[in-house]
Amino acid sequence: MTASSWTKQHLLLLEPLPEPTLASLAEYFIIHPFTNMDDLAKIAPDIRAIATGGSYGVAPEVMAALPHLEIIAVNGVGLDKIDLTGAQKRHIRVTVTTDISTNDVADMAMLLLLALKRNLKTNEQFLLDGNWAAGKLPPLAHSLNGRKLGIAGFGRIGQAVARRAQASNMEVAYFNPHPREGSTLTFEPSLKALAAWADILVITLPATAATKNIVNADILAALGKNGVLINTARGSVIDEEALLTALKSKSIAGAGLDVFQNEPTINPAFLTLDNVVLQPHQASATIETRLAMGQNIIDNLLAYFSGKPLLTPAC
Repeated sequence: MTASSWTKQHLLLLEPLPEPTLASLAEYFIIHPFTNMDDLAKIAPDIRAIATGGSYGVAPEVMAALPHLEIIAVNGVGLDKIDLTGAQKRHIRVTVTTDISTNDVADMAMLLLLALKRNLKTNEQFLLDGNWAAGKLPPLAHSLNGRKLGIAGFGRIGQAVARRAQASNMEVAYFNPHPREGSTLTFEPSLKALAAWADILVITLPATAATKNIVNADILAALGKNGVLINTARGSVIDEEALLTALKSKSIAGAGLDVFQNEPTINPAFLTLDNVVLQPHQASATIETRLAMGQNIIDNLLAYFSGKPLLTPAC
């Protein structure tokens, strides 16, 4: 397919995309970056497609304002900020960038874990403060070797985390709605039991009504004072007040967090803690992965408007 033979459709852009992706998208679509609802009203009848991200989603008022919307292409895998029921009723197709970011997100989980266990932040500050040059040594860190790692959510990302943990000679078990066919790892049907068993609890669950605040005070108490929590899923799966209480009281050892409730305006209490490693939702934020995700968006949109099967449909 060439751009010269293509009738450009109007597309609403809700999430910033890399410049190469935007340039390619502009060859086939008339792009309208969202500004406000008043400006949207002027172009709403023309909009047939949306490009957005999992963190941005599509606000209900935006979807309602677009009478001819046919497809929403999501730059990610999160669908918790899109009214899927409403989309299905209106026969609006939704696509995601399935499996493209899996390895990067799993890498981030291990990065957060290693940063916590190997005292990355405090060791760097120790060096910058001149303590090493002065002949001092920082406290010893902790090895991953032989530690027990529990994974809550055992889809593609959870399985990728498991492979990395096993490569670090860790013992791995997982919690999931059902046992994963073909896996030889231990399935634990109780998240609380998994937390009690684990030294490290990694969260890779999707954000749904059933998983909201699933990591609560009881789960954190089961994880215990030597336990570490890692979250690269969504902020909504953790009761943040319970987590902050546990971190402040040292009833768990620490947390590595890439996602939060109320992003990007996170609870400022996290910024005061010395037993956390924090990232601004960067798990999939590599040049290679973001460009591949952007191309997936383009390919899904072109497939839809060409009457071809979608590459990675969600609904």
